[in-house]
Amino acid sequence: QIYCHGELLHQVQMARLYRDDKQFVDMPLSSAPDQVLQDFRELAAAHEHRIPPQQLQAFIQEHFQAVGQELLSWTPEDWKDSPRLLQKISDPKLRAWAGQLHQLWKKLGKKVKPEVLSHPERFSLIYLAHPFIVPGGRFVEFYYWDSYWVMEGLLLSEMPQTVKGMLQNFLDLVRLYGHVPNGARVYYLQRSQPPLLTLMMDRYVTHTNDTAFLRDNIGTLALELDFWMENRTVSVSSGGQSYVLNHYAVPYGGPRPEAYSKDFELADTLPEEDRVALWAELKAGAESGWDFSSRWLVGGPNSASLSSIRTSKFVPVDLNAFLCQAEALMSNFYTRLGNDIQATKYRNLQQQRLAAMRAILWDEEKGAWFDYDLENRKKNLEFYPTNLTPLWSGCFSDPDAVDKALKYLEDSQILTYQYGIPTSLQKTGQQWDFPNAWAPLQDLVIRGLAKSPSPRAQEVAFQLAQNWIRTNFEVYSQKSAMFEKYDISNGGQPGGGGEYEVQEGFGWTNGVVLMLLDRYGDRLTSGAQTAFLEPHCLTAALLLSLLPSLLPR
Repeated sequence: QIYCHGELLHQVQMARLYRDDKQFVDMPLSSAPDQVLQDFRELAAAHEHRIPPQQLQAFIQEHFQAVGQELLSWTPEDWKDSPRLLQKISDPKLRAWAGQLHQLWKKLGKKVKPEVLSHPERFSLIYLAHPFIVPGGRFVEFYYWDSYWVMEGLLLSEMPQTVKGMLQNFLDLVRLYGHVPNGARVYYLQRSQPPLLTLMMDRYVTHTNDTAFLRDNIGTLALELDFWMENRTVSVSSGGQSYVLNHYAVPYGGPRPEAYSKDFELADTLPEEDRVALWAELKAGAESGWDFSSRWLVGGPNSASLSSIRTSKFVPVDLNAFLCQAEALMSNFYTRLGNDIQATKYRNLQQQRLAAMRAILWDEEKGAWFDYDLENRKKNLEFYPTNLTPLWSGCFSDPDAVDKALKYLEDSQILTYQYGIPTSLQKTGQQWDFPNAWAPLQDLVIRGLAKSPSPRAQEVAFQLAQNWIRTNFEVYSQKSAMFEKYDISNGGQPGGGGEYEVQEGFGWTNGVVLMLLDRYGDRLTSGAQTAFLEPHCLTAALLLSLLPSLLPR
């Protein structure tokens, strides 16, 4: 009733006492919530529920503590100088930079104070037993899908104990709440984020061979997938057959507490009966990780306005590709643990999803997968990097899918962008749109192509990696910081748009850079930006790169 809904939250957030609504809902209480609410009711009654801003400010100062009191900085115990990764990097400037990114883990480490365990009712922060790495900036708590790319970076920094602790936190949350929340705050509990927990476990177990940890927690991984299958499914018919796929959907209205005033004002533009649905769609957009994007506005009455958001009306490619991969991994895990019945169950689930994705999301003519619009009963054919997620997650059966996807990237002119792959080709002012580019989306495309046996796809993957590394390196050289997103419209710059200022840190950006340096460290350079290869030049470049192997020995 303080952090999630109610009059106190409404009055404070609508008074706009802070530049960022997140600040208020992150403040711990100075006394028990019942006392705070009682004092607030008296104050509200005395002012006929129109409390002047000065009195409201005084009330907050008396009853709340400053932001960040409940977290301590933490230096990971398994951090060490000079991970082996650094020796793989030929370019001395990139090697020195990777060393600095490795240092950043110490700045992004946090642990929760014991008071949060003894008095949970006084905090919006959810208690976590193990320390963790945060994204950075305004994001001082963990976030679900960010943590996957953070963990990939931590494993390259040879920090498996930190990764195990973060995994244990997630598993504890699933046992407690039945799912991994969007982030470690009570106001995030109604929604999750892209489900990558099974993949996190796979990366950790592959790195450490810790089968005992897998055996102890496999049931919890199954529980998380059950959450998605019980609460986030839709049935779609095609060719006389019915398929079950997943979507992002949050069955609760009410403004997001951390963006309350914006959500409330946006709803003011709609008839009263549509407001609760709008708030639920905004929360679903936050659950998607893409908050916000034209991707969730397409096909609505006004695709330029956030009030047209309809996240739950789409079957997203990336969500289904992530779940398809999780089902395949669960089958492998159960095989490894000797449980053939469960292994077969998950293998069958994965096969069903593969068939559903092929029938509903794949477009043979375009050579990619597309989000399916449930209301308009058609695919959304706009470009998003997520259209290629099945290549990244290994969820496709057509051996020519990579070549088709490569042609799709060329046809969409995506390979002409020199500084990174754009999030979409729509300029809406939302942060998950043009001209922003985001690290995890670069990874989806680059690794999707790099996994292919085709030399051409591998060469394009390398060039995309080179572009992204140069953008990140050049901005770091100017600003001595890593950012959550980058503007690729005129040279690489920190990104913009959306609901808050661009944030520094930055967990997943660092993780993806380390992954690319690990994969291509012997070839990547920090030097001057080269214009991206046009499709016809690409063929020539490939011939040159293949010449040594074609010449007679």
